[in-house]
Amino acid sequence: MKERIVYSYNRISTQKQNIDRQVRNALEVYPDAHVIKEVYTGTKTDGRKEWNKLYKLVKKEVETKDITIVFDSVSRMSRNAEEGYQLYEELFNLGVSLVFLKEPHINTDTYKAAISNKVAMTGTNADILLKAINEYLLTLAKEQIKIAFEQSEKEVTDLHKRTSEGIKTAKLNGKQIGRIKGNKYTTKKEVAAKEIILKNSKDFNGNNTDAEVIKIAGISRNSYYKYKAELKEQQS
Repeated sequence: MKERIVYSYNRISTQKQNIDRQVRNALEVYPDAHVIKEVYTGTKTDGRKEWNKLYKLVKKEVETKDITIVFDSVSRMSRNAEEGYQLYEELFNLGVSLVFLKEPHINTDTYKAAISNKVAMTGTNADILLKAINEYLLTLAKEQIKIAFEQSEKEVTDLHKRTSEGIKTAKLNGKQIGRIKGNKYTTKKEVAAKEIILKNSKDFNGNNTDAEVIKIAGISRNSYYKYKAELKEQQS
């Protein structure tokens, strides 16, 4: 009997998004899942390092292990419909179980049921009709999978379109989008670091060397000398 192993693949598109919700959803259903996290922007699987590692691992393990891969939604597997469907079929044919928490109707177990629940042949002329029914059921299952990936791709396209239109409208209304070119923006970290430099550096109000102040401020050498130069320029 093969060893059962479950992988939970979780992906977000930007660092600002929170991946914990996906992980939590997967662990609620599969508490023993091996969690994989990835931050990636794009629609194709080519650049997804963690996914590619998992994909290669699964292809090696599938002969000896009963593998399940859990996704929070179909969009986490792929946001490109054509590529997503091809990947689904490939993993299905390898014997890998795929679970989509938000689209359970396209889980591989559902697909397998559509294939196995074929109407039995009778050995009569009625078999012509029964064969057509079986082919229809299989085609219907495939179409449901394709539709799910296509819907996911459409949602991403629509989101990008709405964002683009929103920015265009804001610009037409005279609103500033993003930072103004040429303006300097100061972060809280920079303000705090400069205060430490002014207080501790022997070039200003302190008695410490550059190396000592860098350590006290907890910043890089490049940032330190940049801030120090700006402070000197302000005092000149």
